[in-house]
Amino acid sequence: MNNIDVDLNLLVALDVLLAESSVTAAAQRLGLSISAMSRTLARLRAATGDPLLVRAGRGMVPTRRAEELRAHVHRLSRDAQAVLRPQMNDLDVGGLELTFTMRVSEAFMEFLSGPVVAAISKAAPGVCLRFAAKPDKGAGPLRDGMIDLEIGVIGTAAPEIRTRFLFNDRLVGLVRTGHWLLAAGGVIRPEAYAACHHIAVSKDGNTAGPIDTALHALGLARSIKVVVPGFPDAMRIARQSDLVALVPQSCVGNKQLPDHDAMSGLASFELPVATPEFKISAMWHPRMDADPAHKWLRDTVMNVCRTTYLHR
Repeated sequence: MNNIDVDLNLLVALDVLLAESSVTAAAQRLGLSISAMSRTLARLRAATGDPLLVRAGRGMVPTRRAEELRAHVHRLSRDAQAVLRPQMNDLDVGGLELTFTMRVSEAFMEFLSGPVVAAISKAAPGVCLRFAAKPDKGAGPLRDGMIDLEIGVIGTAAPEIRTRFLFNDRLVGLVRTGHWLLAAGGVIRPEAYAACHHIAVSKDGNTAGPIDTALHALGLARSIKVVVPGFPDAMRIARQSDLVALVPQSCVGNKQLPDHDAMSGLASFELPVATPEFKISAMWHPRMDADPAHKWLRDTVMNVCRTTYLHR
């Protein structure tokens, strides 16, 4: 039992099992066979005295004990890997075999995850990227080591979080190709824009934003007919209806994304009222500042983002 307690491979395996809640997925991430991963789970159950993962239909769910261990195990696993990781002058990027977790928006997943994955995979084929959902902008996951790098609008007041500016973004209008709003071919009037039916993007149901403030100053208001949780959802609906979407310019794509087809059947236009730009940044916890592998990760991600939106 003492040998099991100090087996760092078991700690890493437990971290991955609790993250995936799947023996098959964990085996794939660690490059093991399913049978080997099952044996590892059996050893972990013996070491902890808990089932850890149990069947629920066709999948598996963590026990209460596993839920309690998840964050602690993740921190221990990352700390152990950091201790054994070479310094930058000895870093073999091509030989890295690590999992990095990034928290990003749906828009990032739609339009930037492909170029980022391509750049990471080319330089470090042994690295696994795990993209986590972004339900809020709290700093907790960065502090706890659950998230390695976050991309988006700075929304946390945590003073210790490191940030690096990537590019400026702004809002644009979006409609299906051939929409009547674009028929005149000239500048869209605020009255015409407000007369349309609109799609709002909101996770919490609050649909008010800078565009509404600007329209209100003119005695106008949008008529919201659909509320969706993410910008890609708004784009899909706009493509198949007469509703008008409001999305970041970064969602529209550019010439540096040759495979980008999200704008097929859609046309963008400048808003008839002024709205402020917003900054997209990279965020991470200072404990990762000097980590050579993390520095390589964030430099790579930043370069992809800046290159893609260099004209912004």
